[in-house]
Amino acid sequence: MRATLRWAHSDLRTHRGEALFLVLATAGIVVSLLLATALFGYATNPWQRIFTQERGAHVWIHTAESAQARKLADLDGVQSVAGPYPAASTTLASRGTRASVELRATPERPTVGRPLLTAGHWLDPATPDGVVLESRLARALLAEPGDTLTLPGTARTVTVLGVADSAEPRYRPGEQPGLVWALPSALPHPTSQVIGLRLTDPDDTGYAVQRAVTVLGAGAIGEVSTWQQARAEAQGDNRLLGQVLGLFGVGALLAAGLAVHGAISTRIRGHLRDISVLKAIGFTPAQVVRVFLFQHIAYAVLGAVSAAALTQALGSRFPGRLGDAVGVWQGLPGHTVALFAIPVGAVLFIGATTGLAAWRAGRVPPVPVPRGPVAGGRGLGARFAAKGGSGTGFRALAPRPSAAEDHSARLSTPVPVSVPVPVPVPVRRTLGFRRTAPGDERGAGSVHGLQAPASAGPSSGRLSGLARRALALGMPPALVLGWHTTIVRRLRSLATVARLALPLLLIVVAMSAWTTIDRFHSRPEQIGLPAALTVHTDAGLSDRGTRAVLDRDPQVAAAYPGVEMAALVPGQTATIALRGLGTRHHPYPYALAEGRPARADDEAVAGQGLLELLDVHVGDWVRMTVGDQPQILHIVGRSIEPENAGRVISTSLDTLRDNDPHLAPTLYQLRLRPGADPQTVAEQLTTAGHGHLDVHAVTNPADGLSPLRSVVAGLIVVLALIGLVELLTAIGGTVREGERDLLALKAIGLSPRQITAITVTATGCTALAAVVAGTAVGTPLAHWLIDAQGRSSGIGAGIAQGPSPVLLVLFGAAAVLGAAGLAALPAARAARRRLADTLSAVT
Repeated sequence: MRATLRWAHSDLRTHRGEALFLVLATAGIVVSLLLATALFGYATNPWQRIFTQERGAHVWIHTAESAQARKLADLDGVQSVAGPYPAASTTLASRGTRASVELRATPERPTVGRPLLTAGHWLDPATPDGVVLESRLARALLAEPGDTLTLPGTARTVTVLGVADSAEPRYRPGEQPGLVWALPSALPHPTSQVIGLRLTDPDDTGYAVQRAVTVLGAGAIGEVSTWQQARAEAQGDNRLLGQVLGLFGVGALLAAGLAVHGAISTRIRGHLRDISVLKAIGFTPAQVVRVFLFQHIAYAVLGAVSAAALTQALGSRFPGRLGDAVGVWQGLPGHTVALFAIPVGAVLFIGATTGLAAWRAGRVPPVPVPRGPVAGGRGLGARFAAKGGSGTGFRALAPRPSAAEDHSARLSTPVPVSVPVPVPVPVRRTLGFRRTAPGDERGAGSVHGLQAPASAGPSSGRLSGLARRALALGMPPALVLGWHTTIVRRLRSLATVARLALPLLLIVVAMSAWTTIDRFHSRPEQIGLPAALTVHTDAGLSDRGTRAVLDRDPQVAAAYPGVEMAALVPGQTATIALRGLGTRHHPYPYALAEGRPARADDEAVAGQGLLELLDVHVGDWVRMTVGDQPQILHIVGRSIEPENAGRVISTSLDTLRDNDPHLAPTLYQLRLRPGADPQTVAEQLTTAGHGHLDVHAVTNPADGLSPLRSVVAGLIVVLALIGLVELLTAIGGTVREGERDLLALKAIGLSPRQITAITVTATGCTALAAVVAGTAVGTPLAHWLIDAQGRSSGIGAGIAQGPSPVLLVLFGAAAVLGAAGLAALPAARAARRRLADTLSAVT
């Protein structure tokens, strides 16, 4: 055991930098996996906790005021109901901020869908104008218990009594109205009613909606929302962040495992003689395996424990959403198990890859005892000696002295250059020399019994035709030999390129994620957000008056009138958003990923989420129901739809007016002039509208992905550390193998600078091949992954944006030049070694 610890300690002192990089890389990998787990828990568990505690309804149905909604309580599969509650849509304002809300009247606190109070108290008959706000709506209005809110356009005010969490779809400006609970006396003129259904089997949600539509009639249904939609909306960007961290964490773990495997394999090749000596003095194969296995598992354990301790102690202090996610995750039941299982899994994976490489070290044979040839013998040793063998794997070109004589000669006098030198087989294969017969006369190109390569093919181990032509054209010999060194070791070079290309590939994917987020901010019109502001009007301002207000603002480049309504899909199992924006003469500029724009009557474009929901494709006709009116549209294109999970079908306002001539626009999408500030324009329009305009900035999906930038930057650092470990391993292996060629290279007249250039060129060629492979595979892989995420979220494929060619070229150049720079110092030191040290390395 003491000998094993001494070997490990000696190896650690020799490879301190590599050990440090392995520890840091392991720590980064485990941190990213733990953060991914925290984000997944943060995305799912808070909503699930609220839904469970409030006994949430699986289906919420908005119906006409005259509908017999109580009949739904008698449906099969309905366990209990919430409501029906009278409801009305209105607008609340506080501190200059306006929000569209749904005012819901309830005489007492519900038992199904029971809001969870986070501040204040529930409704009190002593305060008839009191209300309770949903928590996200309260944050948007900057409202707290005791604040007074106004209803624009009226003289009414309401008092905030409490703030509550709800599992229903939350407030989203311009998309989803906020939820406000009030007493029936605060809602004298309801316009609709709402009922919630809690089902016996949540998987029967679609069937329950279909039965409800059948009982009440399609004309009585206004909007349907399900628990799956609410959960998906609540998870939102947190789940995406978790997926990104998990993907890169697993990829980095694989890259780290391969890097460790390559490091041990290269170290074993460089220490074959030392390992053989260890086994010759009594080390068993198991002890040799344990030397490498325990050493690298110790590195992994140190990195994993450090990562777990860092995440546990400081994770909740991370800025932004990451800190919030870790804080919530630490309070979840499975937190302790995940905090233990993830580091253990990472250590076991690294240990498995280490064991495969260490097993090869255990198979290295002990040092053979040198024997002289037996006269007339026919054994293996005699035949090998008769062919010039030395018993060490080298074909000596002169009689090899015994071990004692060789040792004495090294201690007494340096070996003169004229002494016949045993040149290893790899040297001759690299340089292309061949052994001459004992009586042959040496030519000008021979070195101690080696004849310069003739014009033979590479199959015989000589310089290839391409290398010879390069030399004939005056290419520097160092560059040609460096390139040739990489080519002749095909399998080893391919393995090194593959291990180095994996972290480079993941870096390219990370860069693509970064540029895609930048595209959302810099060119929103390309990802379905041509408008910067959404304006909603009330009954106090006509279409002509609204247009006049909008046209007077010089910062407004274009205003597209439109309506948005809920429509029942075929089968009547869910509702989708049907939008009519723009006119035939002034069409709305949709961002299309497939097909063409809607130009003629009854033509429309649809989002990815709607196509998957209805199982239709571009070119199909779809039928939906708006109230009692059927609407049949021809889908001619697929648009990129960031809103409503892509469950949107859009046509022109004129097409919808063909079914309802009295249809008036209720919203306007505004495209601003370049350089205009959306917040400033919104304030100006709100003031000019005298309380009749509700102006909101269009929500950009990338706004919730801001933490992803820091995540991507951290992942690139971790992947760069892994790549650096693999690069140092490759450089060390190239330098150690170059020591065997050093004598022959000096003998043919190469200077130390040229010998250094050979190693630098070989390393640069390897790095260049890895960069080309990583970029060639990483760029399409990044597009596929990002588009796959777009499809799963409903936005649709076509949002991916890869790095610019200039950035990829700079990235590749930095990687290659960095690899060459790292190889220069150890290669220069090896090229200037003393002749006696070089002989000890090759004998």
